[in-house]
Amino acid sequence: MAQRQRERIGRLGLWTGAWVYAQAEDAWTPEYEEAAAEAEELGFGTLWLGSNPSVGQAARVLDATRHITVATGILSIWDHSPSDVAAQTAEVARAHPGRFLLGLGVSHSALAKEYARPYSAMREYLDGLDAAPDPVAADDRVLAALGPKMLDLAKTRSAGAHPYLVTAEHTAFAREHLGPEALLAPELKVVLDGDRDRATATARDYLARYLALPNYTSNLLRSGFTEDDLRDGGSDRLLDAVYAIGEEDAVVAKVGEFYAAGADHVALQAVTAGAARTSLPREEWRRLAAALK
Repeated sequence: MAQRQRERIGRLGLWTGAWVYAQAEDAWTPEYEEAAAEAEELGFGTLWLGSNPSVGQAARVLDATRHITVATGILSIWDHSPSDVAAQTAEVARAHPGRFLLGLGVSHSALAKEYARPYSAMREYLDGLDAAPDPVAADDRVLAALGPKMLDLAKTRSAGAHPYLVTAEHTAFAREHLGPEALLAPELKVVLDGDRDRATATARDYLARYLALPNYTSNLLRSGFTEDDLRDGGSDRLLDAVYAIGEEDAVVAKVGEFYAAGADHVALQAVTAGAARTSLPREEWRRLAAALK
């Protein structure tokens, strides 16, 4: 089922919330369209829109490009009804056939006041997509799956999984649960900086926000990290597992680890010091494209 999506999304993508925040904060300028078009020309297969995007926000990025896939990474099921999402997805599919991938997730209890029974809620949400007048086909959606139950649901009810904040070892674990056929497209954070102290400070500052969310910390603890690893923005051991830190050769090596562990696609998130959430790290994207061709 997932082979069509493998061909669509390619081996490498870019992950950022910038296009979403720019629209939400009414900060959209022609630069955002230019950046999307440049990412396409650089050879990336998919643009993953972070920060709880809507289908409509993805449509604006699709309008700015010609052939690249645009994916929601990840749309929260608590903020968008399945009937609305199905109707909007059908509209986008008519305008941009074969170029939109619907990524769905249960978000976090700290971010969604309705949060409860996440596994059952996701299953019911997928039922709603299936029952809509214009249903979203299983092959046109992926789940933000971390644990065994959600990975199994991703395998049976979608094209596969888009795990966030994971390691190469978790990628191997996810591949085991998904089996050989399902799509596996993990996100990987990147700090392109050869100064180790400065790079780890950048990485730690950014990671701290995620280490306050139990869904991520529980998964990291399941993956063999300790409470000490999760303190103060993360230990060096944790940073080196969930980031590619250093110059281009370090990124190439880390991406290779994810592929070797079973990833079909890696969504790269370039993290830069002190960047606003609407910032577009275009120079980092150019360096990544050149190194990973």
